[in-house]
Amino acid sequence: MSNNIFEQIKKNNEYGKEYWCARDLMTPLGYVRWENFEVAVTRAKESCKNSSQKVDDHFAGATKMVKIGSGTERSIDDYNLSRYACYLIAQNGDPRKEKIAMAQTYFAIQTRKQEMHEQLIEDNKRLYLRDEMKTHNKQLAQAAKEAGVINYANFQDYGYMGLYGGMRQKDIHAKKKLQKKETILDHMNSEELAANLFRATQAEAKLKRENISGQPKANQAHHDVGKKVRQTIKELGGTMPENLPTPDNIKESKKRLKSSVKKLLTERPQ
Repeated sequence: MSNNIFEQIKKNNEYGKEYWCARDLMTPLGYVRWENFEVAVTRAKESCKNSSQKVDDHFAGATKMVKIGSGTERSIDDYNLSRYACYLIAQNGDPRKEKIAMAQTYFAIQTRKQEMHEQLIEDNKRLYLRDEMKTHNKQLAQAAKEAGVINYANFQDYGYMGLYGGMRQKDIHAKKKLQKKETILDHMNSEELAANLFRATQAEAKLKRENISGQPKANQAHHDVGKKVRQTIKELGGTMPENLPTPDNIKESKKRLKSSVKKLLTERPQ
């Protein structure tokens, strides 16, 4: 679709992220007056808000300099729009207009492609981090055993309580609304898995580095590490792990990746 008008007016910022200027998008959508186009933008922003998305992430306020004669310029209001924002604006237009219908089709298809691409990236990250968790949980268990830990489930709970603000493994399981036999690590997104991986690796290192001995001291060490990771997330302005979204079972990630690889192989030129 390289000849598509919406591809032609697309821009990229200094980080390589794509965006569209609202002033550039206005004409291809069949609008002549900015005041009328702003009405559609306002409706789209409301739709964005109702979809629990951060409006400013998709509708970034901007200004644009235009010439008004005699070599002088003045600033006018504009927006830097994400692909999703463009999709919402098109959706709030009149589908009976050919230009609007074309935009709705284009941005719907492209938004879906982007969603699928981002999903596969997340699936890859989840699989990698989940495998890392398996490895480092074994290493943590060995370090705990050498430190004199007898009740490993209790030791694990202390780590979770530190990271999840007092929640034990069973509490996290309930929070995620999982079935009895489901494992919480299999229902964590990449961000949550990364936080737990940091907890596990640092707890193992602390047990070894400080030659901690005995279940009570090991439990406390694990709790302190989890709490420190939680504090770091808070200081960075991140979402607390218990409030992160719960994705489907990681088995579904494996299926999607396997399917995408199979599709690439079947589409590869012979």
